Amino acid sequence: MSLAELQALEDSSVIHSYARQSVEFVRGEGARLWDVDGNEYLDFLCGISVTNIGHCHPRVVAAVREQTGRLMHTSNLFYTEPAMRLAERLSRSSLQGKVFFCNSGAEANEAAIKLARKARPAGDIVSVHGAFHGRTFGALSATPQESKQAPFAPLVPGFRAVDPTPAAITAAVDAHTAAVFLEPIQGETGVNVLSEETLEAARNACDEHGAALIFDEIQCGMGRTGTLWAYEQTGVVPDAITVAKALGRGLPIGALITGPRLADVLEPGDHGSTFAGGPVVAAAALAALDVTEDPELLSGVRELGLRLAAGLEALPHVVSVRGRGLMLACEIDLPAPAVTRRALLSERLIVNATGPTTVRLLPPLIVEESEIDDALGRLGAALAGQD
Repeated sequence: MSLAELQALEDSSVIHSYARQSVEFVRGEGARLWDVDGNEYLDFLCGISVTNIGHCHPRVVAAVREQTGRLMHTSNLFYTEPAMRLAERLSRSSLQGKVFFCNSGAEANEAAIKLARKARPAGDIVSVHGAFHGRTFGALSATPQESKQAPFAPLVPGFRAVDPTPAAITAAVDAHTAAVFLEPIQGETGVNVLSEETLEAARNACDEHGAALIFDEIQCGMGRTGTLWAYEQTGVVPDAITVAKALGRGLPIGALITGPRLADVLEPGDHGSTFAGGPVVAAAALAALDVTEDPELLSGVRELGLRLAAGLEALPHVVSVRGRGLMLACEIDLPAPAVTRRALLSERLIVNATGPTTVRLLPPLIVEESEIDDALGRLGAALAGQD
């Protein structure tokens, strides 16, 4: 089926909630994608931080094939081994509490909101400007962006947004606060790293008033910044984290991971999901964790991130670079959407614009130095092409 035919089907049959690029991908391997015409692309977006260990990693593919041939679904009315093993792995690698599985990042944040509200009934949720926590109603209510919230008002009550500064967060938290909800690195609004002082202020305020500190690691977790969890580089330990995206390496899974204090707040009947933690996605996540937890790989992420950041700073039209590990963005003095479109269609490099002048790069953690240099050359050509 041709691209034109696919676009016709979309026009007639698909709700128009996405602005798709005019490319159809049919195959992926490592850091590369191929379109329907056989053209090869360098993928420095990873399906928005999903295919963190590359496309079709052989260990994940093998785990999925084996599990789909044995058992695909039973529901959470019964036990399956992959889900129980995955919960233990996630808890042991992070906060030492318990895990609730779901199907996406937004669902993980919804579970976290319910957890916080049950722990402190009627308590407010404090989030910060520049955040993005998802598009379901609770997650959207914690996402203080007028363009995303306004069409769906009124939203869920009891959410307050403040500036991502120590003073603002300290002033916002009191005895009526259920939780402070933060992304250690804000992804969708342009890879903005929250300062350690801000995270420490949130931790101190939550401790003083008995509120929960929840970190949204949906985009910055799973090795993206050079440690398995982004909070590990901050010195601040939250009460819970939410994860998704790279957890299933392309299969839909999310999780809420608690520390001991919140581990037993939710009880049978409080929350649930038909598909969550199914054996296929759990098997994929277990295989992906085996790869991602490798200290050598994580150390390489930090080193490769420095190489990519230095290369970006040397490109024409780049004003500044920010981020951590292989979660980076650069500000440019050109329209970013036009540059990223040119990079895709002319240079066959996949990156994206998260703002009028912001280009985001999320290459796979298994990327090679030569591929980083190749990507820098392609992006440089796309930037020069706008002169």
